[in-house]
Amino acid sequence: MANDQEKEAAARASLRFVKDGQVVGLGTGSTASHFIKLLGEQVKNGLRVRGIPTSVRSRELAESLGIPLTTLDECQEIAVTVDGADEVDPQLRLIKGGGELCCARKLWRRQLGKWSLWLTRPSRCRD
Repeated sequence: MANDQEKEAAARASLRFVKDGQVVGLGTGSTASHFIKLLGEQVKNGLRVRGIPTSVRSRELAESLGIPLTTLDECQEIAVTVDGADEVDPQLRLIKGGGELCCARKLWRRQLGKWSLWLTRPSRCRD
């Protein structure tokens, strides 16, 4: 499992995909939380973006950091989404989320532009 330093480094590297004026998909989980916090710092420094969170937890964190939010109903196109992977199998197929979040993400991903997915030592699936 990745440590916090690896997760923060992945989050920091993903910031290069975010440009002024974009709509950014905000993933869910410990790695995504690092990204949202770093994005919040950029917003405080003048970056103009709007976020679409994939969960209540991500929405609450983004709101607390002053990141303006929108919804898929208001904005049909997401320029870039940043999230982490939970598991990867030997064929490099990724598993992200489960249950309610999995269903919501499948619908949500239809609006995606670029997708920055982090692999910071995720759990490996066995055949």
